[in-house]
Amino acid sequence: MLKRFIAYYAPHKKLFALDMAASLAISVLGMVYPVITNKMLNDFIPDRNYRYIIIAGVTVLALYFVRMYLRYFVQYQGHIIGTYMQAQMRRELFSHLEKLPFSFFDNNETGSIMTRMTNDLFEVSELAHHGPENLLTSSVMIVLSFTYLCTLNVPRTLIIFACVPVLAVVSVHYRKLMRKAFTERRQSNAVINAALESSITGVRVTKAYTNADEELRKFEIGNRKFIDASALSYKAMGKFHSSTNFVTDVFNVIILIAGGMFLYLGKINFGEYSAFIVAVNLFISPVQTLISFMEQWQNGVTGFQRFIEIMDEPEEEDAPGAKEIDRVKGDISLRNICFSYNGNGSREILDEISLDIKAGEKVALVGPSGGGKTTICNLIPDFYKLGEKDGKILIDGEDIRNITMDSLRRNIGIVQQDVFLFAGTIRENILYGCKNASDEEVVEAAKKANIHEFAISLPDGYDTQIGERGVKLSGGQKQRISIARVFLKNPSVLILDEATSALDSSTEILIQQSLDKLCEGRTCIVVAHRLSTIRNADRIFVITDGKAVESGTHEELMEYGGIYKNLYELQYKLK
Repeated sequence: MLKRFIAYYAPHKKLFALDMAASLAISVLGMVYPVITNKMLNDFIPDRNYRYIIIAGVTVLALYFVRMYLRYFVQYQGHIIGTYMQAQMRRELFSHLEKLPFSFFDNNETGSIMTRMTNDLFEVSELAHHGPENLLTSSVMIVLSFTYLCTLNVPRTLIIFACVPVLAVVSVHYRKLMRKAFTERRQSNAVINAALESSITGVRVTKAYTNADEELRKFEIGNRKFIDASALSYKAMGKFHSSTNFVTDVFNVIILIAGGMFLYLGKINFGEYSAFIVAVNLFISPVQTLISFMEQWQNGVTGFQRFIEIMDEPEEEDAPGAKEIDRVKGDISLRNICFSYNGNGSREILDEISLDIKAGEKVALVGPSGGGKTTICNLIPDFYKLGEKDGKILIDGEDIRNITMDSLRRNIGIVQQDVFLFAGTIRENILYGCKNASDEEVVEAAKKANIHEFAISLPDGYDTQIGERGVKLSGGQKQRISIARVFLKNPSVLILDEATSALDSSTEILIQQSLDKLCEGRTCIVVAHRLSTIRNADRIFVITDGKAVESGTHEELMEYGGIYKNLYELQYKLK
């Protein structure tokens, strides 16, 4: 893990080297004060050499000015390095998330992922800056001050240094407790963010059902876990800091007793004793810095661990030798497909299902909820991977495993019931279908989707902001924008997954006209519960319990008198 962390310094090695050089200079300059103090107390003052007293004072002041600018450089440029590293990690994490399979997002909440990308990486960036700086400056100061103390009096120095192993043992003991507590606190913080993201996104539903108290209850569960985890982490921190500070306080007691005894016995004079006190404080200060640094170390390490947990998640990968395809004709064949979302086959969603769809054909998938219709729609673009023994899906006779995912998905357009629009403008959301399209092509796509008139009626036209997830638009308007971007994409294969089921009848008619235009000249797979909308399909497959139990035209299935006829007549009676 340490090797992976250090690798992020590589792009900034020059600036990092300057930062470390400045930190080293600060440590060296810190030794000037006790050296000059010793000289003044033992030479300049007893000799009444006022000229050297003034020179020494001015020299120290000048060096402190230099140290001030060095500290400014370390604080500013050091944090810049940490920020660059944080940005690089965040960039890599975001890029990696875009390449993860659907199954990862099925099992991880958005708020939890966001916590790792924001809070956790901020702590990592703080460690990236302060970690090397504190380790270098403190280590150098400890070595220099210890060496200088030995030049003053070796026995006293060794007496004081004997406390350091005790300090190390205490630090190691409580470090393990802190790491565990900090990890639990980060996990509980992720739970809060996940609950918060869910509640804010669904605030309209909450208000509609007057369930604010229920959302508060769910939020408070995570909040309580955070409080408990924080209490444990602060308890560990309290033990750590109180114990280590007690050891450093013992330093001062030892200095007081040992120094007093040496002074009483005439082994040292008052000037040497005073200089020793100053030098010892320089020794204790970096030790205390290292002690305080342990908290930041644990924060940064646990944050980086949570970062690499996601980075180690396997990405979607094309099969070795997978090839790019251009525009496909649209022949689709599902052969003996078996599939379960958990991957262990405990509940098969699809069970040995086989379908053949000809290029340019419009087919409909109907049947009870949970039968596997949407799963089929997810498997055709390779959103979920089939095992080697789970059957295969062919596009124009080619197994989709042997086709690169990007080129396969470029040939498939999807319009779903739950439309997702990005925060931005109408134009930006339509352009999502083809980022390089011209304004004329955007307008043409909008006209085909029956959204052009609405767009130009707005004060800002196509540049109107639609809000988060298109909150400023009606359901029908959002659906037509999603249809417009599929027009712009111009795929060979079109999947309509309950595209009109959430709309009122008048809006559905308008949307259906757009969809009929969209289906022209393409292989079209329609998932529908409203059977009246797919009567004109070339073929209808009835999917139930993961199997295709019936197939044919509307008339053929009605004449057959099976599941489809029962479903159709039931809907007709309910009207």
